[in-house]
Amino acid sequence: MRNVAIVGAGMTPFAEHFGLGLKDLVPMAYAEAAAHVDKGIEKADIDAVWFGELTTSDGFPTGIVADTLDLTEIPVSRVENACATGNDAVRNGAIAIASGLYDVVLVLGADKVRETATNSTFWEWATLTRDNAWDYPLGLVAPANFALHVTRYLHESPATKEHMAMVAVKNHFHAVKNPKAQLRYEITVEQALTAPIVVDPFGLYDCTPQSDGAAAVILAAEDVVDRYTDRPVWVRGVGLGMDKVMHQHKDDMTSFPATVRAAKAAMSMAGIGPHDIDVAEVHDCFTGVELISYEDLGFAERHMAYKLIESGQTYVGGALPVNPSGGLKAKGHPPGATGVAQCYELFSQLRGEAVNQVDGARIGLAHNVGGPTAVAAVTILSADRG
Repeated sequence: MRNVAIVGAGMTPFAEHFGLGLKDLVPMAYAEAAAHVDKGIEKADIDAVWFGELTTSDGFPTGIVADTLDLTEIPVSRVENACATGNDAVRNGAIAIASGLYDVVLVLGADKVRETATNSTFWEWATLTRDNAWDYPLGLVAPANFALHVTRYLHESPATKEHMAMVAVKNHFHAVKNPKAQLRYEITVEQALTAPIVVDPFGLYDCTPQSDGAAAVILAAEDVVDRYTDRPVWVRGVGLGMDKVMHQHKDDMTSFPATVRAAKAAMSMAGIGPHDIDVAEVHDCFTGVELISYEDLGFAERHMAYKLIESGQTYVGGALPVNPSGGLKAKGHPPGATGVAQCYELFSQLRGEAVNQVDGARIGLAHNVGGPTAVAAVTILSADRG
């Protein structure tokens, strides 16, 4: 198995891109990624492409990539794994290089959620992927689904809605500095607590916005990294975890076992533990999910996540900065692009180039959970080869 590095990364702003389709957004993300390759890169150098995209395309997804980027002579594969799609695309590209099959791979993620109705984005997906897709007709779309978990978590732990509001305040605060974030404004705890309810316990500011956008990373094998940069960011570990999809089959609603499994796999591969992480991009589709994920990722003891947010440790400048980009909550969340965009942020952080830089960051973690909680992906990146 060969070591794999990111040599370039780019992304579009996450926003309401009503005037742009995937045919526009994908080339924008690739162009920035290529521009960030210090010594330059040609399309002829790319051996294969992995494209993370959920269900909101302008047409045949891999065909869009091959056509718009003029990459019709190499393999292009689509990855779809709920909200873990982007990080799973990175995982697939990294495995392909590590195996020796390819030397240079392009990983893309994109989606247009803002102009797609929930019933077409998620109901069609559910009917295709579930033997008994009864929950969506009953109203268990993503907010309601995650609300079941977070309601139970608030019941069993000392965490409160105030702690969820603190997560929202933190991520909005971080997003202000990020020119590519969708919601670049600060909020207060009071605003979060008094916002209209979406589904209890989530108010408006507990929920990620609908977003359009694309992101890209260029991966290279250790044998050829020097052709492209003297400052690579190494892919030290990747993990994918699964769990039961139906709520009545779950033993514990206050944890996401898929995250635990993905984190264990990625950290084992990287040869590190949770306390080695300097900066993390954690899936915060809803604020309570970020709290639960602190524990599942090993950053906090069981039911003790509230202490991290209460003490300010997860702010930039704290002991473990989480979501310096603004997270899904304020940066935005086009599912296919989200995990790739997290790796873009960590690429910038570990090279000391981020707009909201974490001092001395050497190891970063990217995490997604989705399906709504049946799958999770974790990627460990490092400034050091390891």
